[in-house]
Amino acid sequence: MRKFFKWAAIALLVAVAALFVWGYAPDIPADELRAKYANAESEFVDLGDGLTVHLRDEGPKDAPALILLHGSNASLQTWQQWVDRLGKEYRIIRYDQPGHGLTGPHPKDDYSAAGFVDVVDRIAKHRGLDKFYLGGNSMGGWVTHEYAKAHPDKLLGIILVDAGGAPDAQPTALPIGFRIARMPVLNQLARVITPRSIIEKSLRQSVSNAEVVTKSEVDEYWELLRHPGNREATGKRFAQYGSRTTTTPVSEATRKLPALILWGEEDRLIPVSAAKWFVSTYPESSSHIYKGIGHLPMEETPDASAADVKTWLAVRQASPAN
Repeated sequence: MRKFFKWAAIALLVAVAALFVWGYAPDIPADELRAKYANAESEFVDLGDGLTVHLRDEGPKDAPALILLHGSNASLQTWQQWVDRLGKEYRIIRYDQPGHGLTGPHPKDDYSAAGFVDVVDRIAKHRGLDKFYLGGNSMGGWVTHEYAKAHPDKLLGIILVDAGGAPDAQPTALPIGFRIARMPVLNQLARVITPRSIIEKSLRQSVSNAEVVTKSEVDEYWELLRHPGNREATGKRFAQYGSRTTTTPVSEATRKLPALILWGEEDRLIPVSAAKWFVSTYPESSSHIYKGIGHLPMEETPDASAADVKTWLAVRQASPAN
């Protein structure tokens, strides 16, 4: 029996050593990441209480404003193609949400719905916005819906892109990175063991248009995840995953908000059935379902999705209510 435990211990040590050799990826210093991923449009905005957010505010400052929220483990970079196509006519504000990108972890580890909604509100106030459009993809769509419930009076309309938050919207195939983030032991190891191959595989499992999974895209996700504190924040966010579905009633004021609902028909992370729930929740909605597209329509089909946004915004701006 002693020999058994001895060899079992040796085997465990060898396995752990092999795991570290295969996937050890230390944090990357924040200043190094800023030098690579910030640009001339980047601002680092102090919102108080120790929270500084990486933000870009582009387009005409007197144009209608659209705040865009990225999804889980993404960054403001995910909206670049919409900015390229819409930024001459609209003011587009995007930022790295707490626990992501160059913003880094929330100083109070607040990754609740109320916490994310509060950050949106503070950004809007900091930018001097009384009324604005709000849009989001995946987790960002969940935050958009939660903000619409909390502050419908501050919104001109919302854009939901493969949004989280619909009840009973279960994934048909959860990407491997998301599965690891939900596992109590493995998600602790993932704070230091994060092989690039896992990031690439997760991205490929999230999209249908594989052309968007470029080397630079994978590097960007992998490196920004290694911003000090981001991996720990990921584990804390996923620990709250079960509470992210909509449980509180939607007020009549929220239901009256104009909504644009965009979805990839082949989304395996948040199935297209969730789009139907949002359509029923927002009667004043328009929707577009993209064939052959997965979880990231703004990246997988930027021309079509941006055109649909542009058309919808033009109609909204022509409305007497605006």
